[in-house]
Amino acid sequence: MITTPRLALAGVALALVVGLPGATAVADDTGPSEPPGTEPTATAPVKVDPTDPDLKLPEGATLAEAKVLDVKSVVEDQSGDERREDTNADVTVALQAEVLFGKDSARLGTEAKARIAAIAEEIDKQHATRVRVFGFTDDLGSSAHGDTLSKQRANAVQAVLDQDLNDPSVTFDVRGYGEQYPIADNSTEAGRKKNRRVEVSFPRTQG
Repeated sequence: MITTPRLALAGVALALVVGLPGATAVADDTGPSEPPGTEPTATAPVKVDPTDPDLKLPEGATLAEAKVLDVKSVVEDQSGDERREDTNADVTVALQAEVLFGKDSARLGTEAKARIAAIAEEIDKQHATRVRVFGFTDDLGSSAHGDTLSKQRANAVQAVLDQDLNDPSVTFDVRGYGEQYPIADNSTEAGRKKNRRVEVSFPRTQG
């Protein structure tokens, strides 16, 4: 478990919908800040019987197909160096590039390896067999350079995870997205710092 101090917490939940009459990652783009392959995977936990007499629907109304949205909590440590997103389906840990690497470098430091080891412990705890490692940069410099650097950094993190994990059969999806999918405003240094990151994502199997 990652034990850095944390601040923000946000959650969203939604349940049933009532309908009235008449009413390895893929390349598909799923949104400006959502890399492909990270779509919610939650499914309806229970079936609802539309003929149940205890259901009180307006006359002529029918139940729409049940839909469950992921409950997401976002926690960021006080320094902003680490950001964690938890849903009922997945865990994503984002580490800022400055914590892991020197400027314009893909060489990991000692502190970086300790942080990655903590993520590996969480992956082992969740018994995840497929892990995504995505690298990102800000929009400074050329797009081609950002693509190359972000992939090199993702590869470096994946190599340490591969050494630290107890399960040698884990499959990795490693991508470098460069300046694509920013999570903050690239017009400020504070925003660019957030965008320079490596994200590690894996399925949740335990609460």
